[in-house]
Amino acid sequence: AGISYFSHIIPLTFNNSPTTIMDWLWYCSYFLVLIGLSGYGFHRLMILSLYLKHSRKRPEPAKKFDELPLVTVQLPCFNEMHVMERLLDSVSNLDYPKDKLQIQVLDDSTDETTEICKQEVAKLIERGFDAEHVHRTDRTGFKAGALENGTESAKGEYLFILDADFVPNPDVLKKTIHYFADEKIGMIQTRWEHINRTFNALTRVQAMFLDGHLELEQTARNRSGRFFTFNGTAGIWRKSCIADAGGWEHDTLTEDMDLSYRAQLKGWKFIFLNDVTTPAELPVDMEGFKSQQHRWTKGSIQVCKKILVDIWKSKAPLYCKMEATAHLTSNFAYLLLFLLCFLIYPKQHSELSWFAENGISEHLLNFPIFFFGSVSVAMFYIMSQKALRPGTWLKDILYLPLLLALGIGMSVNNAKAVLEAIFNHETGFVRTPKHGINGSQKKEKAAFKKSKYKAMKSLTPIVELAFGLFFTVVVVDNALSANWIAAVLLMPFPVGFFYTSLSSLSQQLPGVFGPKATEKAKK
Repeated sequence: AGISYFSHIIPLTFNNSPTTIMDWLWYCSYFLVLIGLSGYGFHRLMILSLYLKHSRKRPEPAKKFDELPLVTVQLPCFNEMHVMERLLDSVSNLDYPKDKLQIQVLDDSTDETTEICKQEVAKLIERGFDAEHVHRTDRTGFKAGALENGTESAKGEYLFILDADFVPNPDVLKKTIHYFADEKIGMIQTRWEHINRTFNALTRVQAMFLDGHLELEQTARNRSGRFFTFNGTAGIWRKSCIADAGGWEHDTLTEDMDLSYRAQLKGWKFIFLNDVTTPAELPVDMEGFKSQQHRWTKGSIQVCKKILVDIWKSKAPLYCKMEATAHLTSNFAYLLLFLLCFLIYPKQHSELSWFAENGISEHLLNFPIFFFGSVSVAMFYIMSQKALRPGTWLKDILYLPLLLALGIGMSVNNAKAVLEAIFNHETGFVRTPKHGINGSQKKEKAAFKKSKYKAMKSLTPIVELAFGLFFTVVVVDNALSANWIAAVLLMPFPVGFFYTSLSSLSQQLPGVFGPKATEKAKK
């Protein structure tokens, strides 16, 4: 009401065309937001160019150990009853001498997981492994606290960290350990693979998201001499590197990113091996995916606030500082995307004829922004699929429209995470439930539905549903006005918001939105 009032009582005139202050405010805000989003799109193009330039520079060990060193495998877990047996079985099959291997189960669980861990560790000990079950009843520091606690009793100088949903290949240590013969190497990260990529549409899209990050971003950053970060799992740390960097700290939700920057600022070198993979299970439900994304998004902004000034004070090259800034601030794009949702419709109905009367086509402004904000993102993910899945990439990119829609739909969830980080709103470490799913078999889908790990209820899906309804009106309005280009370009907005909201509501309220509701309707 206030906007409407002021827009009518304070008119401006450009070339005899009445234009209100509020029109200009809407337009300036709209284009500033889009310019910000297109800036991050341009950054993806820069990553893509770095990848094409440096991807063939595969690192090789400077030398090899004469005798294999002792490695401690650290397995932090919290309420992971469905996957611990699979995890420990895969670790026991590592192709590495038993006398050079220590296995630590760092268990913070409060359910049946603890008993499962005890039983599986006992089996490992019977088989001759040096294994221990470290159970904490005080979850101080969450995962970072568990790793800090385990490192105190770790016997190995090299720590192979695996989350509970990972299934390491037997040869992973043999392929990575010799890089540490160079005493400057502090961490080696392997690339994640996805054992349940084809479980449903959500896992297919998540796989594309992660492929873009792991194959393109990590490879480009590492091999072009820029900072890159440990992904929290499927990597090996030198214990003295962790200590030199200040150890695991608990003040962010992404302790992996925090420690990575602190270690590299100390001069330690990291290596990313994109051709050495460690398979893992993707979240198969929307609420699990949202909780994971919320944690990653909030944690990255917390690290940004904590470490960005130190990066600019360091002696790192300017190009490293600029890339680190783009990396650490990239999740602000979700906040911009959220703001864009409020600006699109008023902008479309403002009548700034000043553009046309001065010979400026509005499309000249919109097209570059659209290219850097949308086309560049599509190119980024197409390239990642072409690089990793040459035989099936044309089939895989059929899910690209859903990927773009999901990115929009996640803006409410992730913008909330950004705001929580900005205003120092404290939240706990919310685990991402895993269900022991290895593929797309019917029995595994049935097991997922019976899992005791259920979604946490929140109001976020209601907000997403409201945005979905709003953008449906916007798309229909453009279609009725024969503005077909705008209608098509805006279609991902209602699709994305309906996808995220209804998927969440079907978990939170199965009797209203889920399969149970469908069965009742049929009856």
